[in-house]
Amino acid sequence: MSAVAAGRMHGRWPALAEGRRRDVPRTAFLIDGERVGSVADAHLDALSRWPQWFGRDSLGLHLRAAPDARDAALAQVNAALRADGLVRAWRDETYAIVAAPGQPPLALIERASSRFWGTLTFGAHCNGWVAGPDGRPAHLWVARRAWTKATDPGRLDNLIGGGVPHGQSPFETLVREGHEEAGLDAATVRRAVPGSVIALACDIAEGFMHEHLHAFDLQLAPGVVPVNQDGEVAELTLRPVAEALALAAAGEMTVDAALVTLDFALRHDLAGADEAPALAAAIAPLRHVPPGHMPR
Repeated sequence: MSAVAAGRMHGRWPALAEGRRRDVPRTAFLIDGERVGSVADAHLDALSRWPQWFGRDSLGLHLRAAPDARDAALAQVNAALRADGLVRAWRDETYAIVAAPGQPPLALIERASSRFWGTLTFGAHCNGWVAGPDGRPAHLWVARRAWTKATDPGRLDNLIGGGVPHGQSPFETLVREGHEEAGLDAATVRRAVPGSVIALACDIAEGFMHEHLHAFDLQLAPGVVPVNQDGEVAELTLRPVAEALALAAAGEMTVDAALVTLDFALRHDLAGADEAPALAAAIAPLRHVPPGHMPR
């Protein structure tokens, strides 16, 4: 039985379902008439304190602040929502609100608030792999998130992973995070090869995650041992591919890390002939951009 098959028996790839789970009723959030996110219906009353900036109609909740006043208005609102406990895991990082990838920002917000507003965000994750004698992936580096992390503490993760802030591309984020999370120099990380872009749209504890997750693959030499630099990783372990894929398939990894790992298994023909067709069909709806079509 393949590693993926073993994992499937214990949960049927739970990350695939989690990446599309939507149980919380939400109302569209619009700027300039374009839907840019959504707000939980249960939180709409919390926004009634600012009638000068928000209005509702049959289309949803509209931000009515003038373009040059949006950032300041949303900063004030997000600070209040943080005090209310509705915005959690504050990062002091800036994300852009965009209507679609590549579009100019309509406003800038604190990273943590993106889940409250359900806005489109971007992530960069990397599978770090080591080849066997046949040149194919034999081992994968697996990180364990620090127990002090605001989200998913102690869960298993990819070698490199991080959110893409305003002003950076996913590849630039990968290079930066490669040093912070794994101690890898820029020249090494720049050898990473693009995989798929996985589109997540799901309820999470902090709100709603609407994220395009850019997956990369980085082959490391057997003697290279990554070392965390920023304290956000508790440990990095080199696992046989079969073990790493079983962990991803069984839901032991974070949802985004599991999806990136399962995508890796498909792209490298590691899933096993008995499971690959079903896994490919199950992950296809989450692939926003197919392998090989992702720009750096």
